[in-house]
Amino acid sequence: MNENPEIGQSVQAAGLATNFLEQGKGQPVLMIHGSGPGVTGYANWRLTMPALAENHRVIAPDIPGFGYTERPVDGKYGLDFWTHHMVSFLDALGIEKTHLVGNSFGGALSLALAARHPDRVDKLVLMGAVGTNFDLTWGLDQVWGYTPSMENMRRLIGIFAYNSALVTDDLVNSRYQASMRPGFQESYARLFPEPRQKQISGLATSEADIAKIPHPTLIVHGRDDKVIPLSNSVKLNHLIRQSELHIFGECGHWTQIEKKDRFNRLIGDFLAS
Repeated sequence: MNENPEIGQSVQAAGLATNFLEQGKGQPVLMIHGSGPGVTGYANWRLTMPALAENHRVIAPDIPGFGYTERPVDGKYGLDFWTHHMVSFLDALGIEKTHLVGNSFGGALSLALAARHPDRVDKLVLMGAVGTNFDLTWGLDQVWGYTPSMENMRRLIGIFAYNSALVTDDLVNSRYQASMRPGFQESYARLFPEPRQKQISGLATSEADIAKIPHPTLIVHGRDDKVIPLSNSVKLNHLIRQSELHIFGECGHWTQIEKKDRFNRLIGDFLAS
């Protein structure tokens, strides 16, 4: 029996053995993680999945290039590839339509899925989302340019979180060890190389296509986010007709951790409404 909570089931999607976690029953909710070093579906959504699983079938995959999903031999990544992989993943699980919850990088992928495959999406939740063009922030440059060391990981967690009390030795060490797992950093270094402004553009869906998104959308952002600017979410709120925006004060990029209980209630109420 596998004792690592980050490793769940596996299914072939777009030719890759794709690791995913699943909890609950009911209407599907696909949760797409962000792009921090050593990230997995579990690391990103471990505090959210149990709450949503009370009423939904909650699924959190590791996106190729991250976690325990097989990496493509050619190492070629990009929005087209990731979108194709997610559609193939849904097909493999027999899911015709799902709610989407996307965090940061996962928000960009969620926007692309909603714009390109609107029939596969029900409601959309975007949290600190990438997916539009913006000037590279110092925080995002630090995240995507991470090289493994305890000092660098401590600095990164301090960038992610508004509340400095979250930056504990245990958390720093666990996230550092995660970033050092075999193959993780080698893959991570290829995902968002310099010039990183180009990588932001590569994850963007055009404003014209975003404006056509027909789905009810909840947009969530930490007011004090140093990684993805709040202006991104304000822009998305203006572009997406059926959208609402919730801004958490005294909150950084880790909304699902820093405002865990309120975040979970907010998402649950929105999906149930």
